[in-house]
Amino acid sequence: MSEINKLRESVCMFARSLHGRGLTHGSTGNISARTPDGGLLVTPTGTSFMTLDPARLSRFDADMNLVEGDAPTKEMPLHSAFYESRSTTGAIVHLHSCHSVALSMMPDADEDDFLPRLTPYPIMQLGRVKLLPYFMPGDQAIGDAIRGLAGKRAAVMLANHGPVVAGKTLEAAVNAIEELEASAQLAMMTRGLNPRGLSDDQVTTLVKTFNVAWDS
Repeated sequence: MSEINKLRESVCMFARSLHGRGLTHGSTGNISARTPDGGLLVTPTGTSFMTLDPARLSRFDADMNLVEGDAPTKEMPLHSAFYESRSTTGAIVHLHSCHSVALSMMPDADEDDFLPRLTPYPIMQLGRVKLLPYFMPGDQAIGDAIRGLAGKRAAVMLANHGPVVAGKTLEAAVNAIEELEASAQLAMMTRGLNPRGLSDDQVTTLVKTFNVAWDS
């Protein structure tokens, strides 16, 4: 099997897994991944993660011309912005996962450090998560907001919408966005209970030990 076909199968496999476990629903969510020739594979618009056809994924060449497959997700502005601003990006996953969306609607949600520092793994896999304001789905302004971060964040949370995570590989992006949703769920479960989170010293040690990009 060629590398491009392996990537097609991987996109669909991870999509089915995410949908099957309730991390996105209906025809929501989208995935993109770099192809060996510098182009992109992108999940098509209006399709369910559960029923994706590898042969119908939207394929772009290195100049971002659609050369094969169905029309891509309307969220291409956010995908393009991450690839343009973070040179290490190999894949992007965007979900409509319930707990992270719920946390984004809380009046005290931290715009610069969205996830409470309760466990080590979101820090290790995501760094700081930026909470962006609400934008209409597909709005070009989402891409502008991501470019405005100058590549300093690997993950953003779109308020009242859903998380977006960029990873070096497709698997890394999937793992990281799952960690984001699990962390948001934990935050909602312990909300108002004054949980004992990680100390500043513990966070600093994690950042240094695992070489986490941790913009101030």
